[in-house]
Amino acid sequence: MGFFEQVGNRLVGKLHNETIWIIPWGKDSLRVITSMMSDPQMNDWALLPQSDTDYSLKIEDMKASITVRKITAVAEVCGWNKRIDIKFYNDKGELLLAEKEFQGAVNRRGRFFKPTIGGDYRLTVTFEGDQQEKLFGMGQYQEEILNINGSSFELAHRNSQASVPFVLSNKGYGFLWHNPAIGKATFTKNGMEWISESTKQVDYWITVGDSPAEIGKNYSAATGRAPEMPEYGLGYWQCKLRYWNQEQLLETAREYKKRGIPVDVIVCDFFHWPHMGDFRFDEEFFPDPKSMVDELREMGMELMVSIWTQVGFDSENYQEMNEKGLLIKAETGLQTAAYFFNTNATFLDATNPEARKYVWEKCKKNYYKHGIKVFWLDEAEPDLGTYDFENYRFYSGTQLQTGNIYPQMFSRLFYDGMKSENQETVMNLVRCAWAGSQRYGALVWSGDIHSDFATFKRQICAGLSMGIAGIPWWTTDIGGFSGGDPKDPAFQELLVRWFQWGAFCPVMRMHGDRLPSAEVIRKDGSNALDTGGDNEVWDYGDENYEIMVKYINLREKMRDYTRKTAKEASDTGAPMMRTMFFEFPDEEICWELQDQYMFGSDILVAPVTEAGASSRKVYLPKATEWTDMRNGKEYEGGQEIIVEAPIEYMPVFFKNHSHPELVGIV
Repeated sequence: MGFFEQVGNRLVGKLHNETIWIIPWGKDSLRVITSMMSDPQMNDWALLPQSDTDYSLKIEDMKASITVRKITAVAEVCGWNKRIDIKFYNDKGELLLAEKEFQGAVNRRGRFFKPTIGGDYRLTVTFEGDQQEKLFGMGQYQEEILNINGSSFELAHRNSQASVPFVLSNKGYGFLWHNPAIGKATFTKNGMEWISESTKQVDYWITVGDSPAEIGKNYSAATGRAPEMPEYGLGYWQCKLRYWNQEQLLETAREYKKRGIPVDVIVCDFFHWPHMGDFRFDEEFFPDPKSMVDELREMGMELMVSIWTQVGFDSENYQEMNEKGLLIKAETGLQTAAYFFNTNATFLDATNPEARKYVWEKCKKNYYKHGIKVFWLDEAEPDLGTYDFENYRFYSGTQLQTGNIYPQMFSRLFYDGMKSENQETVMNLVRCAWAGSQRYGALVWSGDIHSDFATFKRQICAGLSMGIAGIPWWTTDIGGFSGGDPKDPAFQELLVRWFQWGAFCPVMRMHGDRLPSAEVIRKDGSNALDTGGDNEVWDYGDENYEIMVKYINLREKMRDYTRKTAKEASDTGAPMMRTMFFEFPDEEICWELQDQYMFGSDILVAPVTEAGASSRKVYLPKATEWTDMRNGKEYEGGQEIIVEAPIEYMPVFFKNHSHPELVGIV
């Protein structure tokens, strides 16, 4: 009796009510889907359809294999009570990844469907561990960790946490857990384990490549690549919490123009609306949005406007959205998911196509028609406050089963709407992402992080891990979001160091809730939301002002290079911020470095992340020469050096005598 057969291009296995599909899915890549008591479903959560790929299939009674060029999956019936285990090999016959093997009387299974009474399954998929293996990716977690082997991660989104379940191994493979369920991923000596708290099936994708760049190229082809970056993504963005009226925002823009400081984007933050969920300007504070946009554009600036997923119970749109089923539903308690931030509110259901259409039509009428073509998509997790994931239901299913797809769909809402208006380039700032978000023009920022050096240092690992996980457009609030007094010398130092680094992030963006805050009073005497303190480059003292202006001008001088690097992301999926091993995979030390990185292929960046530091160590990879951006001094590669780093300078080096035009600017 045979356990395997070929159905179309699939290798199909069946045993003990489980059906297994192993499917060619792109260059050097396979997709595995298994289900209990039913046929698997071909969900399109993140993976895109792929063109036909050459493959070969071999079937025996107890064993079968399928090969797509450099990758082979072997499925074999084994164990006392018979089960199908799956292993993956490269074209050299080397074992890359294997489901946890049968362990005698322990009776563990690589795939374990634990039924939930009256529902689906709690799923655990376990692979053999390798304590020498180096693993990278998983998106944005607020940890100072680059090599994630030995770590455990919640598969869920939170404010400043974006769970993107893709890992890249130094053994030459990439792995996507293609399941948006809430769960957990653990990478330890005795196993790589993926858990979904509630789901219907196993679904994962694996690819192989001879380099990290090749693996990333395969992965981005399977999940989609970022569109071309618009020109306004290349320069400096000015933001604060918050420009609370039209004149204040315009006066800030005029001052930048008067001083000759180039600004590409200026931001109108949250609570510019009458009520949360109205999706329009408050006429009292923003009486003429079109003239505001027109004046800014004459100064060479685009206006970015904040959009939240929250809909207040007092919003003019709440009743209609509730009646039409366009809001997230609570399983218990109030009918809709409730949250309080300045007002009682709920959340739009971005997984519902009708909700996406409804919200876009409102934003098209109230923002887009005024010429606004870049949006700030906040609360994108969504931020449900207590994160009781088991208590909410979306159009796509329960939050436990599908919740991690939400930020991808929120980005899609605006991407689809803007493309329907024939906008050529789309880039929207968003607070969270999942696999595939990049194809919807998602520029992810690292959330409402604190303003201190420890947090600053963690952002480097966060940005590099997001790039590995397929999100090439990424940024932070320069200076951190929470707190910071522009008159405090300690905070001034942090801001300058962060600002220098910001010039070498995919997008350079100033933001933060600075001290002191100020009351905002409406004409009727009621309180509007407070506004944070000043956060312009001239608010941090004359010496710091000179440093920051130099780095804005450096960013301008880099525009051609940044554009080229962004195009590489669109064409190949290569991150803009690249781990050292991405560019130099043959050097073992480059797999260990996590506080320096490559911005594109030519520029080595070494941020200063310690308070009071005036120097730091930098490793210069071999097989090339390096030029110090500050003074043009040249170094042979293959050595670690101590670099002077006074407050006005962050160490940066150019590869192979490239970019002499940037030497000496700062």
